[in-house]
Amino acid sequence: MERNCTTAEKRKPASPLRRKSTNADTCSARAETCDANDVARARWTLLRQVLRQKQLESPEIQQVSVRRFATFDLFSRELLEAKDVCDTSDAQWVEYRSVHFPEYSALLRDNLGPVRVNEVLNSFDNTGNICVWPSEEVMAHYCFQKRHTFKGAVCELGGGMTCLGGLMVAISADVKEVLLSDGNEKSIQNVREVIEKNKQAGKFGSTHVSSRVLRWDCEKDISAFEDHFDVIMCADCLFLDQYRASLVDAIRRLMHPKGMALVFAPRRSETLSLFCELAQQAGLCVSQHQQYDAQVWDVHLKMQREGKQVYDENIHYPLLIILTKGPQPFSHSQ
Repeated sequence: MERNCTTAEKRKPASPLRRKSTNADTCSARAETCDANDVARARWTLLRQVLRQKQLESPEIQQVSVRRFATFDLFSRELLEAKDVCDTSDAQWVEYRSVHFPEYSALLRDNLGPVRVNEVLNSFDNTGNICVWPSEEVMAHYCFQKRHTFKGAVCELGGGMTCLGGLMVAISADVKEVLLSDGNEKSIQNVREVIEKNKQAGKFGSTHVSSRVLRWDCEKDISAFEDHFDVIMCADCLFLDQYRASLVDAIRRLMHPKGMALVFAPRRSETLSLFCELAQQAGLCVSQHQQYDAQVWDVHLKMQREGKQVYDENIHYPLLIILTKGPQPFSHSQ
């Protein structure tokens, strides 16, 4: 095809203007091809580095990762000095402190070591095994804002390695019990250590805090807590098609008749709307909130203006979905 175009141009000499335009188009096409090749090459490098257990620090690699926008800057992180000489792992402890509620902080493990290929292939959902995602960060911050509304028994579903939201409820709210859960055993092993570390630091007061593997599609796991929790919370757990219906059913069954569920998640194309449809079909009352916190909204607007290269509202800005079994008791807008 290129050969035919070249022949045609030889038959009829192009004017200087036409020649300039043709050259520009060719350069533009080559640039687009190069950009596409660069992105593809970067994605292969990303995969190769994961398999080789390397840190993903290259700017080119970060550009093709959804993690290129990593935080709403709601928490500060301070590395703690290692005091346990018996701990030979690569993990380090960091203190996550709320920027807007500095009286509240939690101790988390950082740098949790390599993700093994066999763990990814054989374990239940590994998406929470890497880091604190923006939705989890926002949910934890929101819990501070609404800490006086929490009561009784609270459960976080799919909390990953940190269960930061549920952890912050246990630290800041006057609740009887908090269950931190995930479907992945490796995540819960880490959460157990996080609970113990914060318990030793006197973070929980009289609140009973526990953790366990809880799979949304496991009848035994769900039936053990039927109608038990006053508040259920989860962050960015909607995008896996094979678990979405199970999550809705788990929330419905775990929730106390007068309880509520707080779900934070970005739209991610149709995944959030599909979740809401399933929740309505299950008989739950559903409300969706876009502007629910002033600080989060301000960061969102700023990133829309100044951070378009790294920020995509579709995958980064979490909406708040509130689920109840009856009319919702109070407003969650800012």
